[in-house]
Amino acid sequence: MRAPSGALWLLLALRTVLGGMEVRWCATSDPEQHKCGNMSEAFREAGIQPSLLCVQGTSADHCVRLIAAQEADAITLDGGAIYEAGKEHGLKPVVGEVYDQEVGTSYYAVAVVRRSSHVTIDTLKGVKSCHTGINRTVGWNVPVGYLVESGRLSVMGCDVLKAVSDYFGGSCVPGAGETRYSESLCRLCRGDSSGEGVCDKSPLERYYDYSGAFRCLAEGAGDVAFVKHSTVLENTDGKTLPSWGQALLSQDFELLCRDGRRADVTEWRQCHLARVPAHAVVVRADTDGGLIFRLLNEGQRLFSHEGSSFQMFSSEAYGQKDLLFKDSTSELVPITTQTYEAWLGHEYLHAMKGLLCDPNRLPLYLRWCVLSTPEIQKCGDMAVAFRRQRLKPEIQCVSAKSPQHCMERIQAEQVDAVTLSGEDIYTAGKTYGLVPAAGEHYAPEDSSNSYYVVAVVRRDSSHAFTLDELRGKRSCHAGFGSPAGWDVPVGALIQRGFIRPKDCDVLTAVSEFFNASCVPVNNPKNYPSSLCALCVGDEQGRNKCVGNSQERYYGYRGAFRCLVENAGDVAFVRHTTVFDNTNGICVRFED
Repeated sequence: MRAPSGALWLLLALRTVLGGMEVRWCATSDPEQHKCGNMSEAFREAGIQPSLLCVQGTSADHCVRLIAAQEADAITLDGGAIYEAGKEHGLKPVVGEVYDQEVGTSYYAVAVVRRSSHVTIDTLKGVKSCHTGINRTVGWNVPVGYLVESGRLSVMGCDVLKAVSDYFGGSCVPGAGETRYSESLCRLCRGDSSGEGVCDKSPLERYYDYSGAFRCLAEGAGDVAFVKHSTVLENTDGKTLPSWGQALLSQDFELLCRDGRRADVTEWRQCHLARVPAHAVVVRADTDGGLIFRLLNEGQRLFSHEGSSFQMFSSEAYGQKDLLFKDSTSELVPITTQTYEAWLGHEYLHAMKGLLCDPNRLPLYLRWCVLSTPEIQKCGDMAVAFRRQRLKPEIQCVSAKSPQHCMERIQAEQVDAVTLSGEDIYTAGKTYGLVPAAGEHYAPEDSSNSYYVVAVVRRDSSHAFTLDELRGKRSCHAGFGSPAGWDVPVGALIQRGFIRPKDCDVLTAVSEFFNASCVPVNNPKNYPSSLCALCVGDEQGRNKCVGNSQERYYGYRGAFRCLVENAGDVAFVRHTTVFDNTNGICVRFED
């Protein structure tokens, strides 16, 4: 191979030092291309080097591909696009936007609703939703990630799009038009004034980006908009573009808080879904990030103050918002650690990994631990039902002897999941290192993952008694260590002085307080016989007082059965137990 000529060698060396004789900025729309051209001309007239050229793409995703293919050099992206650009194409963030001194190089993702609506974070299912775009940070990744993380949105087989399309009652998610769920995810989108570009991830879709998602809400197409903390204030009280919504008032909108409250749109510091990284300029890994910052820093020094011939951080002259840079940007700063992981941060990356799971890496089966013959039968029916709906992974039912046996098998990676009561969850975490994945709700209006402990008696005026008259009565308990069946009622009786254990011997004290009881237990060593006196075992009279469903009086339903069948005078159960087993819901007790 011949060595390059002197002139060519000088040109190559110059490109190496400067990172290129020009920086090719990628614009995603005609208005952005127009602003980019004006910025290029302003930089040239000011003598800023290297020169800035403008390349027009059709979308941010298209621009990322152009940069990766060396047909463009730089673009400003939001967090979601930075993640994809870094992970899929090896691009790196080199310059970050600062919005104000308080939030710095970050901003807040919020959920906005009309003040006149009754929507809360706990009642989002079924409402119409407005998003900035597919895979956008505050419009998609944060809200969907939060709904998944909080257990409100269930994702099966890594199919996030299906989960979202089923969860909301129609959406506008620009960029979702090419997916299998476009009918639902693009239902609210409108395109431009001529109906072109419906659901495009570009300004052709009027409901695209922050202002567009808010417009979707403001015009009544949607019930909630997922935007950034400043979007409402930037598009109301006379600041909205002349083409729509000049009469909008910020006071007519509110934010949804994670704790179920609603708050004024100015209270985003306390009421938001997440704090997220700011937009950043990304380039190829071999591009000199310092060069890009020096170019832009010279530009912002000359063209970011009022009265300058060109405004880097304003898009008003082009009839759009957030062209090239966000209009709320106060300055650009260099990024020291130029990796997408460092810029996005651990929390954001964790949420992204949850959203972008690989269905090809899912296990073939989710092995569910079951403790009795009826539970095996129900588990089998659940597995068949899930399979018919093509839910992945498939359910496989594995039998065990006790909750502790299930914990041991999960720890040994022989099974994957089991439903446990409160006291068993404590043991599972403390002894076996297991973590809770989902909780049960017992009433539609209750989202607290909790329940009430009650003492139930028969409505019989001739044998009526109160809590103060429990001594000497026959008691039915869900099981030893059960929160509602043992821990709370026994603790309450001790606290009120009715039961007074000697030498901390609670079992003996309880056995002497009640005349007889059924308190199923797994390890009956040194267990007072009166605590098993009312237990009946299975249909053959075996397994009496065992701590599983082979004992007919085990569990909350079993304790209630103990009362109904007149074995006991009082049953300690959950507040829902009676309703779950009366009025035709459970007319017969069968195992």
